[in-house]
Amino acid sequence: MRMQAVVCEGAGGAECLSWGDADTPEAGPGEVLIEVAAAGVNRADILQRQGHYPPPPGASPLLGLECSGTVIGLGAGTTRWKPGDTVCALLSGGGYASRVAVPEGQLLPVHGELDLIAAAALPETLCTVWSNVFMAAHLQPGETLLVHGGAGGIGTMAINLATQRGARVICTAGSDDKCARAAELGAHVAVNYRDDDFVARVREETDGHGADVILDVIGARYLARNIEALAPYGRLLIIGMQGGVRGELDIGRLLAKNGTLYASSLRSKSRALKASIVVSVRESVWPIVLAGTLRPVIDSYLPMEQAAEAHLRIEHGDHVGKLVLVAPAAT
Repeated sequence: MRMQAVVCEGAGGAECLSWGDADTPEAGPGEVLIEVAAAGVNRADILQRQGHYPPPPGASPLLGLECSGTVIGLGAGTTRWKPGDTVCALLSGGGYASRVAVPEGQLLPVHGELDLIAAAALPETLCTVWSNVFMAAHLQPGETLLVHGGAGGIGTMAINLATQRGARVICTAGSDDKCARAAELGAHVAVNYRDDDFVARVREETDGHGADVILDVIGARYLARNIEALAPYGRLLIIGMQGGVRGELDIGRLLAKNGTLYASSLRSKSRALKASIVVSVRESVWPIVLAGTLRPVIDSYLPMEQAAEAHLRIEHGDHVGKLVLVAPAAT
């Protein structure tokens, strides 16, 4: 049986993407089958399209790390969900399609004030921020969080969630307009990294203390400067490599600060670990999502057939928040 999907012919630019068809997945043991309403677009999708980020073994080769939709099928042994449930899901791949199979532990319910299409922008972003900033780094009220890429999907969620939980947020962004948007979302200080030195600004804004937690999507290019910006007993979380994969680490400087360096990839985690993260999100954060207190920042919605345009917009950097692809059946 075939379904509609965004297919990627080879590896390269956005022109590799086209709207075609693919094999319809089946729900395996402990999995559910979702009729996709929408899929969030992430920078990891672009890396996969370029040939730099292959899916983990056993995952769908199709793009898409998060989606929303309706449960339409259950695999053997599945007990948590029933057909007709509206959900959003954390995926290892396959979201850019009409249907996707996903382990039942990676789903979150959609109801209350949460719109089904908008919910597609949440699972990857929220699970990434929560698992790193709060589960790993234990950001506390009153501490300072430095967020790089404050205008992106991860950055806007980190600003929103951290400020709601009583932290002080400093972020970097690539234009004055993006800095203004970040400030509107709650960032206490937004630094245009093209014109200003974020290390100096962090020291200035914290009276020399530094950032207690740093959430970094840049990687190698910012490694040394992040260590300089880190507070004593600070925690540096590296979750991306937009600025390269190889950098020089001054271990002595890190030791002097009693600092901790984390590197984390959500996609490569086991089903059990992903399920534990989803459980923590559901218990600690999901109530304010369903109540409408915490919302995803969505730049725009595009038809799923226009996935190539969405990728180009992210590559050009002319967006704030998330881009969401809407499946034809949901329009």
